[in-house]
Amino acid sequence: MPSPTFTLPDLTGKRALVTGGSDGIGLGIATRLAAAGADVILPVRNRTKGEAAVAAIVRDVPGARITLRDLDLSSLASVASLAKTLSNEGAPLHLLINNAGVMTPPQRQTTADGFELQFGTNHLGHFALVAGLLPLLRAGRAKVTSQISIAANSGAINWDDLNWEKSYNGMRAYSQSKIAFGLFGLELDRRSVAGGWGIRSNLSHPGIAPTSLLAARPELGRETRAGGRGLIGELSRRGILLGTAESAGLPALMAATGSGQFYGPGGFARLGGAPAPQKLYSRLTSTEDATRIWQASEELAGTSFPG
Repeated sequence: MPSPTFTLPDLTGKRALVTGGSDGIGLGIATRLAAAGADVILPVRNRTKGEAAVAAIVRDVPGARITLRDLDLSSLASVASLAKTLSNEGAPLHLLINNAGVMTPPQRQTTADGFELQFGTNHLGHFALVAGLLPLLRAGRAKVTSQISIAANSGAINWDDLNWEKSYNGMRAYSQSKIAFGLFGLELDRRSVAGGWGIRSNLSHPGIAPTSLLAARPELGRETRAGGRGLIGELSRRGILLGTAESAGLPALMAATGSGQFYGPGGFARLGGAPAPQKLYSRLTSTEDATRIWQASEELAGTSFPG
């Protein structure tokens, strides 16, 4: 709903797609887009959760226009199916917020296509989704916002072992997925400008807030909530340093409707607070790395963008 720190412009007539919109930060983003008048597409992996999310949005925003779709970002076949469905419908897309993600399974897991789960879901799944939706994004002269993480300000891309087959560290693999995703988002903008695609692409990060990323996730091999999740929740409730699930979505919304390159919380250490432009992380500044991860991603995902 309208925030004292940020209010969306009127989005009536705009078509917006939000990944990871069935709970947490994504649900807040989808709700605010609907409240601003957008037609919102929610592609979800779990239909039951998706239906509950739609009910929650309609309860908060009577008359909201929400469409559920099926999407599992850890399956390239599922990504291609959604892109085909939407392409067949032919309606332009005006906003795409790539928000979904998984974080730090304790043991290495793989996607349906054999990629390390975080790299395959957080980065490659979204990479393939943007490629598949590119004609609709171009038709809508869309803004594409990709949600990264403060984890992209540490670690590195494991160029010799992108899929962490030789060794596995959950946090390092998570950082890699977000660095790769950030490099992609910036390179997408450069290629669009150079190629006249008509879309703009930028980044956001949510800071730190109590979300389902750190909750108990048996499907990821995490039977109890991640260490530190309780402290994060307590600090958030008290308004100390960290954000809330609602405030953490504001940078993505500001990015999706603004003209800057990178947005995040503006408070202490960029952990919480009102949304504000951010200094680009050092790991995202190399155009050589961006070109390299783009080429590797095209090969791994079996997809390509216009030359």
